[in-house]
Amino acid sequence: MHAITSRFVPPSGAPRVLATAQLAGSLGDGAFLVCSALFFIRVVGMSPSQIGLGLTIAWAVGSFAGVPLGALADRRGPRGTAIMLALATAGSVAAFLTVRAFVPFILVACLYASFQSGLGAARQALLAGLVEPGRRTEARAFMQSTANAGLAIGAALGGLALQLDSEGAYLAVFTVDAVAFLITGAVLTRLPAVPPAPPAEGGEPKLAVLRDRPYAVLTLINTVMLLYMPMLGLVMPLWVVERTDAPRWLVSAMLVINTVCVVLFQVRVARGVTGLPSATRFVRLAGLIMLACCTVFALSAYGSSAWPAALILLAGIVLQVAGEMFLASGAWEISFGLAPARQQGQYQGFFGMGIPLARMLGPILLTTLIMGWGAPGWLVLGVIFLAAGFAMTPAVRWAERTRPASALETTAPGPQPAPGTQRLLTAGPRHR
Repeated sequence: MHAITSRFVPPSGAPRVLATAQLAGSLGDGAFLVCSALFFIRVVGMSPSQIGLGLTIAWAVGSFAGVPLGALADRRGPRGTAIMLALATAGSVAAFLTVRAFVPFILVACLYASFQSGLGAARQALLAGLVEPGRRTEARAFMQSTANAGLAIGAALGGLALQLDSEGAYLAVFTVDAVAFLITGAVLTRLPAVPPAPPAEGGEPKLAVLRDRPYAVLTLINTVMLLYMPMLGLVMPLWVVERTDAPRWLVSAMLVINTVCVVLFQVRVARGVTGLPSATRFVRLAGLIMLACCTVFALSAYGSSAWPAALILLAGIVLQVAGEMFLASGAWEISFGLAPARQQGQYQGFFGMGIPLARMLGPILLTTLIMGWGAPGWLVLGVIFLAAGFAMTPAVRWAERTRPASALETTAPGPQPAPGTQRLLTAGPRHR
C-alpha cells in the first residue's frame, strides 16, 4: 500500500495542495474544452474559421501576458497572485456565458488565455517558493499526472453535454468550469504565503528574462520539442483517417493511452531527474525516442490492412508518450534550475510561452510537413526532434556559465518524500 500511495498520492503539504488545486481546474477545463467549439458553432453561430482565428489571437496575447503576470507574482507574492488569477479565470469563463458575437468572443478569449498563462506562471513560482529544489521536479510530475487525470474525467463529463447537444447543457459546462476555478482559488488559500522577491537592484530591468539570451534559447528549444502537442492532437487524427487503413476509433484509443500512461508513469519517470545533468540527458533521450516514434508513424502508411496499421500506430503512441514524459521531466528541472531564485515567476511565465507558441505555429507547420509530404515528412520531423533534444545540452551549459552561482538554487536531490485526454484538440492550455 505504501508503494502504491507514493506513486499516485502527492506528498503531504504544499505538493498535495498544489496538485488538488490543479485537479479542480483541470476537471473544469476538460469539460469546457470538449464542448466550447461546438457551443460557439451551434449556439452562437460562429464559423470554425472564426473560432480558429479567435483562439490564435487569444493565445498569442496570452503567451506574452504570462511574463508580466509572472513578474507580478514575484513582486507581490505568488500565493496572492495565483489566487487572484484563479478568480479572474473563473470570471473570464463566466463571461463566455454572455458571448453571442465574434468580437466579444475574441476579447473574452484574450482575457481567458492571459489569466490562464499568468496562473500557470504564478503556480510555478509558488511551487518554487514552497518546495525545496531537489523535490520540485517530482512535485511538478504529481501536478501533471493529476492534471491529466482531471482533464480525462472532465472530458468525459463534457461528453455528456455533447450527447445532450443543447444550449442549457453547454452553459452548464461553462458554469462548472467557472466554479472549478473558484475552487482552485479556495484551495490555494490553504498554502502558506511566500514572501515577495527583494526589490530589483539598481539598473536591473523589471523584466530581466527578456534580456536573458541563454534562457530564451532554452525556451525556443523546448518550444520545438513541444510540437508533439499539435502532432498528437491535430495531425494524428488526420493521418490515421486519410493515410492509413487503421480503424478510425483508434484515434480515441491513442489519446486514452497517452493520458493513462502520463497518469500512471509520469511521477516514476520524473524521479530519475536529480539535477541539470540528468535533466539534459532526459531531453536528449526524448529527442531520440521522438525520432523513433516518427519513424514508426511513417511506417503505418504502408500497412497492408487495418490491423497491421493499427499495431504500428499503437507502437508509435507508446514511444510518443515515453518521449513526452522524459521531455517534461527534463524541461521542468531546467526551467526551475536556471531561473534566478527571486525571479521564478517571470522566468516560468517566459518558459511557459512555448506551449501556446507550439499550438499556434504547429498546426500549419505539421500539416504541411506530414500531410503534404507523407512518410518523408515524418522523418524530417523526427530529425527536428532529435536535433532539438541534443541542442539542449550545450544551451544549458551556456546558461550555467552566464549565471553567478549565488543567483541560482542548488538542484541536488533531497531525500525521497514520504507518501503523502484525452489530449484535447482545441487551442486550450496544457496545464503547466
